[in-house]
Amino acid sequence: MSFVLLNNQITTRENVKIDMEDRGYNFGDGIYEVIPIYDSKTFSMDEHLQRFEESAAKIEIKLPYDKSLLKRLLNDLKEKNNITNGIIYIQMTRGVSPRAHLYERNVEGLITGFCREMPFPVEQKHSGINVFLTADIRWLRCDIKTINLLGNTMVKRKATDENCHEAIMHRDGTLTEGSSSNLFIVKDKILYTHPATNLILNGITRQKVIKLANENDLTVVEETFTLKQLREADEAFITSTTQEITPITSVFGDIQANFTVGPITKALQQFFKECVEKEAI
Repeated sequence: MSFVLLNNQITTRENVKIDMEDRGYNFGDGIYEVIPIYDSKTFSMDEHLQRFEESAAKIEIKLPYDKSLLKRLLNDLKEKNNITNGIIYIQMTRGVSPRAHLYERNVEGLITGFCREMPFPVEQKHSGINVFLTADIRWLRCDIKTINLLGNTMVKRKATDENCHEAIMHRDGTLTEGSSSNLFIVKDKILYTHPATNLILNGITRQKVIKLANENDLTVVEETFTLKQLREADEAFITSTTQEITPITSVFGDIQANFTVGPITKALQQFFKECVEKEAI
């Protein structure tokens, strides 16, 4: 991570200083995206930047320049850091102002970004993971990809303390999503996932999986489902940029359940792999 992005300039990390009254630092007042890199190529950058723009609009921050320039800068950042497999992280806060809860509307945001080499979880995709089921303690605008992730980090810490890879959350018995992932279950060859409401983040990988399932004659039902339905499912898996499609083999916490890595999950993993090979640029 030698080179980083600061607004519209690529510079070295040691040259970047963030003001102590940046609203991201004081309030978590900002947004972010994580874009995957495969074999030195980015995947789904347009979709990620579209969501970045949508999140900015929802909290009334203006991008300081258009998406086409941002895309060029992120590609330059990837090249200068010589990333083969990993991520681009981009963040925008509301910038610097005297600390006060009330914010000004439509001020230009402060953009920062970095790249990181990072292996994708090959073994976990084959063998599956343990998850810890717990209450969803987050706010009610989970559709915004905000940097204010305290609830997510707290349940992730709890899951790790319980020797689980991910926390899966529910609101009074209705499953929502993971601390950093979306959740799918499979029952009688039908996929179920929480609808894209304010209670979940509409993940880019989630959207890809739904599209790939539909293209391959698999039925996807976007509706809420319960702890009982999770326990009785045939398969379960999570999706995210960094975890791709990772099967769940055991659930601990508020309920207990066990699954095998089933045929629907395996098929979707293959469809996704082919999609990356075809669409990464």
